[in-house]
Amino acid sequence: MNSMRRFILTYGISLFLVTGLFSAPVGEDSVGAAVVSDDAQSLDSLVRDYVQGSSEPSHDVLLSQILKHPDANLQIVEAAIRAIPHYSKASVGAQPHRSVRVKGKDTSYALYVPPSYTPDQAYPLILCLHGAGFTGEAYLERWVPRLEDRYILACPTMPRGAWWTRFAEKVILEILNSLSEEYHLDQDRIFLTGMSNGGIGAWIIGMHHADRFAGIAPMASGVDDVMFPFVENLINTPVYVIHGKADQVMPVQLSRDLVQEMKRHGVSYQYREHKWTHPHAGGHFFPRKELPELITWFDTQRRSGIPTRVSLVRDASHAMPLSWSRIDATEQIAEFSENLVDKRDRLIAAAIYAKLHAEIVNPNTIEVRAIRVKQYTVFLNQALVDFSKPIVVRTNSEKSFEGMVESSMKTMLEEARQRRDRNNLYSARLTINLAPAQ
Repeated sequence: MNSMRRFILTYGISLFLVTGLFSAPVGEDSVGAAVVSDDAQSLDSLVRDYVQGSSEPSHDVLLSQILKHPDANLQIVEAAIRAIPHYSKASVGAQPHRSVRVKGKDTSYALYVPPSYTPDQAYPLILCLHGAGFTGEAYLERWVPRLEDRYILACPTMPRGAWWTRFAEKVILEILNSLSEEYHLDQDRIFLTGMSNGGIGAWIIGMHHADRFAGIAPMASGVDDVMFPFVENLINTPVYVIHGKADQVMPVQLSRDLVQEMKRHGVSYQYREHKWTHPHAGGHFFPRKELPELITWFDTQRRSGIPTRVSLVRDASHAMPLSWSRIDATEQIAEFSENLVDKRDRLIAAAIYAKLHAEIVNPNTIEVRAIRVKQYTVFLNQALVDFSKPIVVRTNSEKSFEGMVESSMKTMLEEARQRRDRNNLYSARLTINLAPAQ
């Protein structure tokens, strides 16, 4: 089974053409709502240009202008960030030939926006990843009739269904960020799903960016067992797994093993193992009969507010934050290539990763367990701590910090720009350096 997992993750199932998806054709000022005066309109523009990544003038100049603006304070800047962007009318219906540019390449995706869409209402988004032999446009045609016009649907196309690559990861994030600026998306109801090779992508991208999604739904898929430690990143992100018992392309044991990993780490999940077969695909397909319950699950999921505990497992190629934690420096750990585990050195084979678990255990007390971590950062706001009182951080049972932490506009702006998530804002950060073990 281990050799099967390695084959699946490294090469996907590009040799198998599955014929169908379905069986039928926060401290300086109080943080809260604010009314921005007419005099602050230029401040709104500066905040929008800075957070959305305008390069004229430079980012540093924009940031300086905001911080020096006479109307700027934490409350007003937060309100300006949350008001980005100002949505206007946008195209609705099926849009099969859209594209995003990533690393100098145009990547196509198909989009469906319900005709009822209005900029005044936030809509949930489903990102759906196809299997080998398919395109995003083909998946759009199969999903749209069954969504009842309640979801925006984006289906990218990836040659050979290579969703396990770093390039594919960047494509998904760019589509998500681009659509967030064009359409009024409900940032707390964004879902990632995929079938077969697309299911591999849903697992891998979902685990590395768990804080962006209200849930992930991998179907008829699995991952190499060296990826199992990243399941722990999903402790605040529910998972819905579908797999056919008679699947001969991606054996059902792949999902069963991942279910055991989710149980071990306390990840919330639903597991559906069906017995149906398809005349051409055998057990390797997504039965139409399974879709209603999946959509019902989507309907009930919301990304929770900022959680009081986070788990973060990283290789050396994924240095981005997850929720309110980030690993900054580590001992020697595994590093994935552009195609993840197409190289399998001793560190990858042994799953040598950096791990961090952080939890608010008492008001203003943060307990951290760190493995192979030399430096980490926690990001804070008034939902997590009281900035008027000292904060205590304990790492591996030893006190790492005790003192006051200041909330600032600068930190809030920098994090909003970096994360592209305007619902969860952080106004303070605290970096902890760990002494090497004796």
